[in-house]
Amino acid sequence: MKNLTDEAKAKHLASINFQIAQLRKRIGLNQIEFAKRAGVGLRFLRELERGKLSVRLDKLLQVLDFLGCHLELRSNQENINKTDLSGKPSDE
Repeated sequence: MKNLTDEAKAKHLASINFQIAQLRKRIGLNQIEFAKRAGVGLRFLRELERGKLSVRLDKLLQVLDFLGCHLELRSNQENINKTDLSGKPSDE
């Protein structure tokens, strides 16, 4: 399994950070008020919404929980068929 490039990581995060920012705006909170209410730092929220490639998962989950959202993993069926859960290619 190949590692994701920074560009690919940024593409995945772009959807998450955009949706978080849109939901924050939809509930009518600026970044300062949202960060306070969600229990995260303003710097973290700003970096998250800007698409920083490395964010703390626990804080991301805290933000999502505040928004009433959750992460959902979807498998790429082609990769699942070629790789077992240990990350090693399966014998075909």
